[in-house]
Amino acid sequence: MVDDLLAGHGRFRADLGANERKLLAGLAERGQRPVAVYIGCSDSRVIPELLTDAAPGQLFVVRNVGNHVPRTSEGDRSVGAAIEFAIGQLGVADIIVCGHDGCGGVKAALDDLAGLDPDSDLATWLTGLRPAVDRARAVSLDPAAELARAVEEHVLDCLATLSERWIDQPGEGATIRLHGWVYDLANAALRVYHEDAGGFVPVAELGVDPRSP
Repeated sequence: MVDDLLAGHGRFRADLGANERKLLAGLAERGQRPVAVYIGCSDSRVIPELLTDAAPGQLFVVRNVGNHVPRTSEGDRSVGAAIEFAIGQLGVADIIVCGHDGCGGVKAALDDLAGLDPDSDLATWLTGLRPAVDRARAVSLDPAAELARAVEEHVLDCLATLSERWIDQPGEGATIRLHGWVYDLANAALRVYHEDAGGFVPVAELGVDPRSP
């Protein structure tokens, strides 16, 4: 119920401490200076600020079905517009694409959009995931492993699209860094694409200190 959300807002305001109020007031006065663009899925279970322990103002978040980064040929410019704003106006240098295991959008693409009106917005959007799911199918895995592989392949596809637009073009991308993540919701754990390893590696294996600020 929406009333529950409004009640939650009341609790949010009541529970705000002095430090939190100061932080939010400062963001309102000085503007935002996010450290990264986060491109993720709209799935309500995957909350960027929660899984990264990010404070307000740290992430410039773009979310859509399947954490998709459309190619220019697909016609949708909403993701590109957000990235352009973050890079050009906010000076953000790091772009994260974060997929998640069990993604419904990727599964629908794997199922050849079964049950969807082919002319619907959702079906049209999900056609952009086909190259990734086709590569996952070619490996001949069991259904669960195939879905996990397709999620990873799609993150890599999105990184390739970003690279073509923001890194490979002359005069652009000199300082842009791309990062591919996959979130395992069941275990609350991230896998990060590591080029030297040739695949996605659990964060726990990368030696990242969780005590780092």
